[in-house]
Amino acid sequence: MEIFKEFTFEAAHRLPHVPDGHKCSRLHGHSFRCELHVRGDVDPRLGWIVDFADIKRAFEPFLAQLDHHFLNEVEGLANPTSEVLARWIFDRVRPSLPGLCRVVVRETCTSGCVYDGT
Repeated sequence: MEIFKEFTFEAAHRLPHVPDGHKCSRLHGHSFRCELHVRGDVDPRLGWIVDFADIKRAFEPFLAQLDHHFLNEVEGLANPTSEVLARWIFDRVRPSLPGLCRVVVRETCTSGCVYDGT
């Protein structure tokens, strides 16, 4: 079984390694959407894998580092592509949320990344 909790945050970034003239080299912002997926067995007594509040608690300190910040200035996000951001989130949340199996980051309605830790 797999559950997920979705979060949103606003942040600015620029991509420093794109070709000259690429629109993403300029400072711009996104309304990011992020899903944290947790896989595991359903507890027979509680009826859930993990409390959604536990997922929120595991992500909150990292969400605070991202929301309304310039991502390029966050340690580990000098090149804040969706791929780098998804891995950054996964690596930081996983220690306190062992069942974490997937992070989905959407930077627009139609573009994003799925990272499963591999």
